[in-house]
Amino acid sequence: MEYKGKPINFMKHYVIYFIISLFVIVPGVVSLVKWGLNPAIDFTGGSLIEIQFSEQIPTEPEIRQVTESQIEVASIQSTGNNSYLLRAKPINKDQNELLKQSLETSFGAVEELRFETIGPTLGKELLRKTVVAIILSASAILLYMAYRFKNAMFGVAALLAMLHDSLVVLGVFSLIGHFYGVQVDTLFVTALLTIMSFSVHDTIVVFDRIRESKRIHPKATLFDLINKAVNETLARSINNSMTIIFMLLSLWLLGGETTKWFVFALLVGTVTGTYSSTFTAAPLLLVLSKRFEK
Repeated sequence: MEYKGKPINFMKHYVIYFIISLFVIVPGVVSLVKWGLNPAIDFTGGSLIEIQFSEQIPTEPEIRQVTESQIEVASIQSTGNNSYLLRAKPINKDQNELLKQSLETSFGAVEELRFETIGPTLGKELLRKTVVAIILSASAILLYMAYRFKNAMFGVAALLAMLHDSLVVLGVFSLIGHFYGVQVDTLFVTALLTIMSFSVHDTIVVFDRIRESKRIHPKATLFDLINKAVNETLARSINNSMTIIFMLLSLWLLGGETTKWFVFALLVGTVTGTYSSTFTAAPLLLVLSKRFEK
C-alpha cells in the first residue's frame, strides 16, 4: 500500500497501535476476571432442552414456575420463533417426557426441538482436553516460527499476536455471556483454534516478506524492513480478510441458531487477526528485537 508513490511510515506510530489493542483488550480481561465465561453443558454437564410453543406463548417466569417442581432449571433463554432454551441439571428421558407433558397441560402444544444430556465427568474431560489442545497448539506454533525464521523473536512476536487475538475473542464472549447469556461450547473451542491458525497465517506472510527484503537489502535497518513489509502486504491482507468477512456475515445473518455464535466468534477473530498481523505482530517484532539487542 503506497500513498503518492511513497511508502507510508506505519511503524512510526506503533505506540498508537498498542494503545488501540489495550483499549480493546482491557474491558474483556476485566470481564474475564470478574465474571469469567458462561460455559455450556459441554463443559459443566447437564441437560439442554429446546422447546417451541405453538398455541399459548408463555413468559420465562411462567415456564420456570411450571418446571421448578420437577427439575432444577439453571437458565431459560428465548431463542426466537416462540422457542425457549432450558439449561438444567442432568435428567433422563422419562423426566423429560414428564416435563413436556406438564408444559403441554399449562400452555398447549409443545414441540421439542432439542434434548441433550452430558454428565459432569465428560464435561470436565472436555475442558481438560481443550486447555491441553490450546497449549500444544501455541507451543508448536512458537517452535515452528522460531525454526523457520531462525530467530526466536519471530516466534515470540507471533505468539503474542495470537494471544492478543485470543484475548479479544475471549473478552467479547465474556461480556456478551454476562449481559446476554451467550454460552461457550465445543464449537467455540473449534472457533478459537481456527482463529489462532488464521492469526499466525497472516503474520507469517508479513514476516516472510521481512525475511525476503533482508536478503535483498542486507544493510537496511529492521525498522525499514518491517515498514516495507507492512506496505507490501497490507492491501493483500485486507482484501483476503474481506472475502472471509462477507461470507461469515452472510452465515451469521442467515444461518441457523446452533451455529450463530460459532460464526460470530470466527467473525470477531478474523477482524482482530487481520489487525494484529500488521499492527501488533510487526511492531512487537521491532520492540522485542530492540530489547534483545540491548
